[in-house]
Amino acid sequence: MATRFLSSTIAFAALLCLGAVAHAQLKDENLLVAMPAGFKVGYQGSANGILMQEWIPPNETVEAWSEMVTVQVFLNRKDLDPVQFLATMEKQWAGACKGSNATPAMTGQANGYPSATMLLRCPLLAASGKPETTMLKAIKGNDSFYLVQRAVRSLPTPAQLERTKQYLDGVSVCDTRRPANPCKM
Repeated sequence: MATRFLSSTIAFAALLCLGAVAHAQLKDENLLVAMPAGFKVGYQGSANGILMQEWIPPNETVEAWSEMVTVQVFLNRKDLDPVQFLATMEKQWAGACKGSNATPAMTGQANGYPSATMLLRCPLLAASGKPETTMLKAIKGNDSFYLVQRAVRSLPTPAQLERTKQYLDGVSVCDTRRPANPCKM
């Protein structure tokens, strides 16, 4: 299952597949992100111009989870910079978790859009009483700003970290109005 976010029309919809029918439904700028197999929507909402979904494994809740994907669309926020945004997230993370650490932001492009990725680790998060590791990908679109993060409440194995990296590598933005940022499936 994949989710698309139409920021220019302020719609928030789920697509059942990324096939020809889904491709035909894409309009304007879209965040392309797939819900991991076996996950479910744990939370969906919007406030202050931010659309958000949290995806979790079945039989878990957004309060008690082992792994979570959080997807946020900051509508009409063309002013945000991926590296600066992740630096702010790192500071907030450090304030919430004593002994936390972060990898330097890795910059790149997601289908022609500026992006940055960062890994944050917390040895023991006070709020949950568990270790937590999250990898984030921020993308600056032409219409909106996008953030996708995949977190685990454990010390991840190298295989889990690689799976998370590959997952975020697949997150992209496209725009049906711009040939330079095509919506290719």
